Amino acid sequence: MLLAALAVLASCGRPDHGSGTPGDSNTVPVAGGELVFAFDGGALTQFDLDPHKSTFAPHHRIMRSIFDSLVVLLPNHQFGPWLAKSWEISPDGRTYTFHLRNDVKFHDGTRFDAEAVQFNLDRIANPANALAALTDLGPYVSTTVVDDFTARIELSAPFSPLLANLSKSTLGMMSPAAIRQWGIEVGLHPVGTGPFRLRSLQPGSEVALDRNPDYHWAAASSAHEGPAWLEHLTFKDVPEEATRAAVLRSGQAGAADLLGPQDILPLRKSRDFKLIERELLNHNYSLYFNALRAPWSDPRAREAFKDSLDIDVAVRTVYLGTFERAWSPLSPSIFGYDKSLEGAWKPDHERAARLLDELGWTLGADGYRAKDGKRLTVVFIDGQGNREKRLDLMTLFRNQLRGNGIDLIIESVPTMGGYLQRIKVGNYDLAGGSLFAPDPDVLRRVDTPAVRSLAAISKVNDPELTRLLEEGSSQVDPQARLPFYRDAQRLIIDRSYAIPVYVLIYSIATAAKVEGIAIDGHGFPVFNDAWIQP
Repeated sequence: MLLAALAVLASCGRPDHGSGTPGDSNTVPVAGGELVFAFDGGALTQFDLDPHKSTFAPHHRIMRSIFDSLVVLLPNHQFGPWLAKSWEISPDGRTYTFHLRNDVKFHDGTRFDAEAVQFNLDRIANPANALAALTDLGPYVSTTVVDDFTARIELSAPFSPLLANLSKSTLGMMSPAAIRQWGIEVGLHPVGTGPFRLRSLQPGSEVALDRNPDYHWAAASSAHEGPAWLEHLTFKDVPEEATRAAVLRSGQAGAADLLGPQDILPLRKSRDFKLIERELLNHNYSLYFNALRAPWSDPRAREAFKDSLDIDVAVRTVYLGTFERAWSPLSPSIFGYDKSLEGAWKPDHERAARLLDELGWTLGADGYRAKDGKRLTVVFIDGQGNREKRLDLMTLFRNQLRGNGIDLIIESVPTMGGYLQRIKVGNYDLAGGSLFAPDPDVLRRVDTPAVRSLAAISKVNDPELTRLLEEGSSQVDPQARLPFYRDAQRLIIDRSYAIPVYVLIYSIATAAKVEGIAIDGHGFPVFNDAWIQP
């Protein structure tokens, strides 16, 4: 007998308009107008709006308005209908049957149906395409077109994260016709089924979208099913947080994301602006050692580095209380988060010094440690600039590490291609990063050699960790997954494979007249219920 889908949650009805947006008025939405959204695009100067290809969160914040998913993530790790009306999962967890809406069209007028689902998933699953979303499919075998609006996904083994991954923008549905027409350049010509469609794209600068007038298939989490209220939605890349705050205050933008803590604190009390905040489901921003490179291949060296840091002080200093420090690679709202790790370690300079002495790194008159005439240096490489104040954090860490004779060198690589090449060949000691994800399976994607890409900053190769993460992803019963992820998180921390730093609270500040913007379960902005007061 097949397990009933959680799509029945849709019967609870849609939320009241504006839910999730503190301070919204109860007035009737007004259609029309343009919202300019200033977003933090980091140091990247190109846009590639192919959801299956990109892992860059700022670009997915744009793509969420262009592409819909089969299911939507609801509170409490539940799922509701979107492009799929309902679904069943076989008792062995290897077969997922989706019953699709029969009234959905892509922006180019072509029909969304079971063949489109098959085309999208087979495209992602083809290793020749080298698409980042491949790991989201787990042990995918095939998709069968049962009939025009029924698609059956077959797996070679149970894969519990599949529903959560199908709710992500990375598995958003693209127009097969557009992919065939544009090939590898489809990211410059994105065509989905979402509430907004592409009007123009200026690489590295601006993405302009228009309302999709035919839209009437919003996710179960939306306040209304029909077309978006906004006529135009324009995303402007404004990498500097001070400039984002300035264009918001001046009225050049109606909304802006990820403002600095010096702006967020007064905005929380302002009557002229609104502030929306939500935790991003995420592999927290963490520092990863190149564990294949001496001396960081030795766990004692990694532990000494970690013991030399006061993460609490650094996070409070940089973020002024707007972010919390992280204790696990997983953000707290992800299923399987191990709360017992909170407070599990603290700075220990004496232990760090003792470990470094054991390893033969002696403190010299210049205040730095050396061994065989070579200074103990840690080369940290970065390819995204001071996004989320990460380089400010590293500067504080450099000062803390110097107290134990460790010389941290911060190298900013001018191009993403150059940065990725450094990672691939292992020419670094330390790198930092995060990865948006709704499921603890993100740890398997990051920390197991068979799954991660050559450009992954984690170089961990630990058979015990791999076993835990593979077992966790293959359990059909969600509760049976918990012990595996608890042990995996503890192992990562105990062996200092990663040093979690902060939990990202995604924030959007808007002008007072802007209503209805929400942040979805993943922590991404949603605009189909947004409108502007006249």
